[in-house]
Amino acid sequence: MSSVTTTTTIGTFAAPSRRNTELALLVFAVLIPVFAYVNVGLAKDGSVPAGALGYAVGLGLLAGVTHLIVRKWAPYADPLMLPVATLLNGMGLVFIWRLDQEPSLGKAMAPNQLLWSTLGVALFIGMLILLKDHRVLQRYTYISMVTALVLLIAPVFFPGVNGAKIWITIPGLGSLQPGEFAKIVIAIFFAGYLMVKRDALALASRRFLGLYLPRGRDLGPILVIWALSLMILVLETDLGTSLLFFGLFVVMLYVATERTSWIVFGLLLSAGGAVAVATFESHVQTRVHNWLNPLELVNGGVTETAQAMYSFGSGGLLGSGLGQGYSRLIQGIAPKSDYILATVGEEVGLAGLMGLLLLYGLLIERGIRTALAARDPFGKLLAVGLTGAFALQVFVVAGGVTGLIPLTGMTMPFLAQGGSSVIANWALVGILIRISDTARRPAPTPAPSTDAEMTQVVRP
Repeated sequence: MSSVTTTTTIGTFAAPSRRNTELALLVFAVLIPVFAYVNVGLAKDGSVPAGALGYAVGLGLLAGVTHLIVRKWAPYADPLMLPVATLLNGMGLVFIWRLDQEPSLGKAMAPNQLLWSTLGVALFIGMLILLKDHRVLQRYTYISMVTALVLLIAPVFFPGVNGAKIWITIPGLGSLQPGEFAKIVIAIFFAGYLMVKRDALALASRRFLGLYLPRGRDLGPILVIWALSLMILVLETDLGTSLLFFGLFVVMLYVATERTSWIVFGLLLSAGGAVAVATFESHVQTRVHNWLNPLELVNGGVTETAQAMYSFGSGGLLGSGLGQGYSRLIQGIAPKSDYILATVGEEVGLAGLMGLLLLYGLLIERGIRTALAARDPFGKLLAVGLTGAFALQVFVVAGGVTGLIPLTGMTMPFLAQGGSSVIANWALVGILIRISDTARRPAPTPAPSTDAEMTQVVRP
């Protein structure tokens, strides 16, 4: 038998970073809001707005700086998260500025929102530079729990706004909504806690109706979280944060244990708690009543839910056009925050609203994809938690405005007016990008023994 010796050279190929793809998408993420900004000005005054160039340069600089930071400190991160977040933030600024043109809606909010957006981007940049490894956050599991409790309890000691105590007032800075930051801190705590306790929580004592029932002593964590969410609902009359807080824990618990029974128990406890609180809390009763009877006259006028329905109806499929709607007629709860989706639905129609929701869906999908690709259990749970919190908030807000569920006091991420919301969501995206960079980064390979050359012996 003869042998044939062949020599092959193995080259080293670096995994694609997709940064050029991100840059190309960022160009569109800047041009689309700028085009919308000009469109609003032409519709309202028949001329290009005086601030169009400044807005284009400002948004372009924010996008360019963030791209350079990601290229330098997170070169293998997902290429879609940053462009989608930039586009949503840019369109939010456009819709807020469009509503600023209506004198009946009070003072202009777009300049402040631009300032808050800049601070959010600065926090995003600081997150990528300083947080070199997301696993460092696991060290602060129980510190995160204490911080989250402080953030959630603090609004109780401040006066309520529109019937809900979700704000704190800081002299010199104005009002902040600590619940927006609490969702990130809670996700860190849940990820660290469940990574350690998931094996015990996954154990089942018996099977009933096709479900594995958890052991009695393992029900403790979910009962504690359920009780805390009810306390938030009772003390702060904040239906949105309560739903987000409890729903986030149940989702992460299901992902950690893969037990459907936890989802069932969570839904039963959530429904039972909501019904119990609604029986004696007038603010929650009013929200539910307006949801069930949207066309009922209240104090001689229609409800905000009905006004939003009229906006969606008048927008139709393609909308009335940017700057040509009548969402300014929505009174009561600010149309620049809770009901900004009504302006979107009226002026860009069902097609535009679905396109916007698809952007949110794309950002959520990339977050779940990051969780699947993460190489460590903590990173997987943290990515699921952050993405789940973002998805729950989008569902709660969009569902409330469209009449799917009762209205809550939360803001649409990146789109609605609110400094706390835009800053917190930029931080959330920053952590997801850091996890994504770690997950997509090529694993180091051992150096070849003979200068990248291998000798292969082939025997015919």
